[in-house]
Amino acid sequence: MANTKSVPKEPKVELDFNNVMADILKSDQGLTIKEINKLKPEMTEAHKDLMQRRKNEELPFYDLPFQTQELKSIRRLADDIRKRTENFVVLGIGGSALGTRALFKALSPHNHNLLESSKRRFPRLFVVDNIDPETLTTLLNFVDPRHTFFNIVTKSGTTTETISQFMIVHDRLRRSLGRSSVRDHVIVTTDSKQGFMRELVNQEDYHALEVPEGVGGRFSVLSPVSLLPLAVTGINVVELLKGAVVASKACTHANMMRNPAYLFAALNFALRQWRKRSILVMMPYADALMDFAEWFNQLWAESLGKQYGIDGKEVLAGQTPVKALGATDQHSQLQLYMEGPEDKVVVFVGQKFYRVDTRIPSIFKENEGLAYLGGYTLGELIQTEQAATARALTMAGRPNMTLTIPRITPASMGYLMYLLEVAAVASGYLYKIDPFDQPGVELSKKFTYGLMGRPGFESFKEQFNRGNRPKKKYII
Repeated sequence: MANTKSVPKEPKVELDFNNVMADILKSDQGLTIKEINKLKPEMTEAHKDLMQRRKNEELPFYDLPFQTQELKSIRRLADDIRKRTENFVVLGIGGSALGTRALFKALSPHNHNLLESSKRRFPRLFVVDNIDPETLTTLLNFVDPRHTFFNIVTKSGTTTETISQFMIVHDRLRRSLGRSSVRDHVIVTTDSKQGFMRELVNQEDYHALEVPEGVGGRFSVLSPVSLLPLAVTGINVVELLKGAVVASKACTHANMMRNPAYLFAALNFALRQWRKRSILVMMPYADALMDFAEWFNQLWAESLGKQYGIDGKEVLAGQTPVKALGATDQHSQLQLYMEGPEDKVVVFVGQKFYRVDTRIPSIFKENEGLAYLGGYTLGELIQTEQAATARALTMAGRPNMTLTIPRITPASMGYLMYLLEVAAVASGYLYKIDPFDQPGVELSKKFTYGLMGRPGFESFKEQFNRGNRPKKKYII
């Protein structure tokens, strides 16, 4: 039930895994403590290696929450940008966009971009992470270039989608404001040393931030990639990192049963390998967390979906992440989860306290089908539906677990995202794969380069065309 008491200041994420246990599920689809304990030795070795690699500065994402000097610079820059712009537009894709959008959605008022500037106090934020021509064209026709700042985010500096967006924006700015004004409306977040955008920064003297060396896109949410746009739009990035600092203490504990990140990794690995639960449904019960589920999808899919292990042998690792929204998707997806193939584990994300709540009025008392709701709040109703859905899945022998935060705040989101990043990395050790690479997407990129005429990739155009010779055989 919804609780309106004071919220604990210390952020914490509770992991309730009762409903994946065999004695609760009363099904052979559940896990036993003995099975979970089988993973302790592997996780202990993983922990030792992770902490050594962290000490050797090989895993810099671990220490992003402690970047106090960088944070001061980002906040000063954000204050300056905020005074000079009405709109802040992020051009990026994948990890350069998903974390920013997830946190903006979670931590800003739902109608932030719709408010008049006098009521908003902070610039609008638009995250353009795709190259659908309608989306970018519509946005550029909407914003006034004189009052718009563009943040180009690409670690490599060569991301096709982001570079193409930038070229269009650059041309629009040049035509409408003059070439000399472009640098006053552009800030670049990219690699510190290499890539096209770094070269352009040096040539045109654009203001730039660095993606920390060794931090991949899907692990960059606590870096300047997201911190700058969030700070510009008024989100408390200090508290965001404070929450991640608290998480770092829990998520680097050597004991798997006291470390929520390691335990989350172990449970899902065991369900995948021993119970064939190859699909993980991330189901938050808050509209504000819908884009968080999308951020998680990239983290889990790109980190763990690997054909080969580190020993070169084929493993076909990973779970397929699916996003769902409670209570909405109880009316669209739940039927499949209850009675469809036994290949899913549902992870609920809930909160103990709501930032606002609305009481259902005690009216229509003469109608039993309506009157029973009177006096409850919507918060109580949605929490009851979450509990009811978890219970129904459990009774059907369908494994599910729950991540619960005190309330949606910068600190709790920092904690939650740090926890899941560590869980993804720890899972890599259990699957014996590299959670930091993504070789499966490279061929698609090379085909695109070849087809678009990028020098040096002509052979991929030829390879693509050879594979497409029977062009109309299966087209009706």
